[in-house]
Amino acid sequence: MSAASVEVEIEIALVKAGRTKIRYPAELLADDGVRLTVRAPWAAEGVRDFGFVRFEPGDVFTEHYWRDRWYAVKEVRAGDGTLKGWYCDVTRPAVVAADGTGVVVEDLDLDLWVSADGREVLRLDEDEFAASGLAASDPEAAERAVRALDELELLGRDGLIGLLSRG
Repeated sequence: MSAASVEVEIEIALVKAGRTKIRYPAELLADDGVRLTVRAPWAAEGVRDFGFVRFEPGDVFTEHYWRDRWYAVKEVRAGDGTLKGWYCDVTRPAVVAADGTGVVVEDLDLDLWVSADGREVLRLDEDEFAASGLAASDPEAAERAVRALDELELLGRDGLIGLLSRG
């Protein structure tokens, strides 16, 4: 006999430059004390077309946040389950509320996209990062952010980014 599964909802808040960029509910899938995994539908209104991928209603994001890493990895699937790829945000380590009901992640502007077939590995928003002033205001954080993007790019080019989603 198996126990009935209980869906636990958690709120994700993405903060940028001290302001909440987006806040949305997600289903908690796992939390081992270091990595937290949630699943959420596309949270923004309408379609966001980046040119290399479209995020749209019906898409499902399985998001992985670490308390000790400077990034988050989001596996993106279309509503029919087809893998679109991985969108990776360079962030400060995730802060999980003491009661486990919320996660705050500070976006540091740098992003990486890895297509489902691994052929496209794109560094994104480096101009926004440079303009953010983080290198002057917090040089250590800026250095960690650049190292995180470099690490993600290597994982993407080596075809290993999906492994972060598994364990």
